[in-house]
Amino acid sequence: FVCLCVSPTYELALQTGKVIEQMGKHYPEVKLVYAIRGNKSGMKLQEQIVIGTPGTMLDWCTKFKFIDPKKIKVFVLDEADVMIATQGHQDQSIRIQRMLPKNCQMLLFSATFEESVWNFAQRIVPDPNIIKLKREEETLDTIKQYYVLCNCKEEKFQALCNIYGAITIAQAMIFCHTRKTAGWLAGELSREGHQVALLSGEMQVEQRAAVIERFRDGKEKVLVTTNVCARGIDVEQVSVVINFDLPVDKDGNPDNETYLHRIGRTGRFGKRGLAINMVDSKMSMNILNRIQEHFNKKIEKLNTDDLDEIEKIAS
Repeated sequence: FVCLCVSPTYELALQTGKVIEQMGKHYPEVKLVYAIRGNKSGMKLQEQIVIGTPGTMLDWCTKFKFIDPKKIKVFVLDEADVMIATQGHQDQSIRIQRMLPKNCQMLLFSATFEESVWNFAQRIVPDPNIIKLKREEETLDTIKQYYVLCNCKEEKFQALCNIYGAITIAQAMIFCHTRKTAGWLAGELSREGHQVALLSGEMQVEQRAAVIERFRDGKEKVLVTTNVCARGIDVEQVSVVINFDLPVDKDGNPDNETYLHRIGRTGRFGKRGLAINMVDSKMSMNILNRIQEHFNKKIEKLNTDDLDEIEKIAS
């Protein structure tokens, strides 16, 4: 074995694997395997790179003995801030790390390098080298950000329909706070004739992979999802991200990192992007204001009843 790469979700693991597979065309002798539920049961591994989620990776090291941790030369922790914020992932990652040889190279990746990530890195990476972007480089200047005032989810949906009626959208990702809202919205959009895919955390990993693959291939033009898709899903044709619900943490405070990752699904590959936030209460307006303050970037108001105004934002 050469490398273990741990990601918080199956989707991110799959995306990392696809990049490595592309690079691997030049190195046909290097093989990879995915450490995901139901894969490789009862088999010894011959591959040099193992990519997966922390729970399954830990099982492969301990319960099933597919992996000999002492043979690992590189340990990669992707989206380290999520791993740290999720207690189970954090415990599993630390347990894996403790089994590795002393000279194993440790790599931690995080788009948002908060204090918690730094503290965690100090615990498991002795004398680290840090490559860090400045905060102002995170503000995603290629993305135009707007907000729309609404009173209820039905008004949000009508605003969405007005946006679709006024501008050409290649593909869009729409983020909802709950599975219930996501399901309702996907149904309403389908009834309006849109090609809609629905993605949420309770789906089996195989179902989730199939949904993302269809969206990536352009078979559906709209992906309605919860935070399961906020990170790492790179689809070149995504031109608009809509926060049907603003991202908040478990205490109801603005989740700035998730906001950054969500709107970062557009404006990729050197293109300009568009992010639209639906605001339906004083509380969500307060959350939006705090997000603006955090990133020091003004989010402009958009009147979706004025088609001329909507057309201008796409120019």
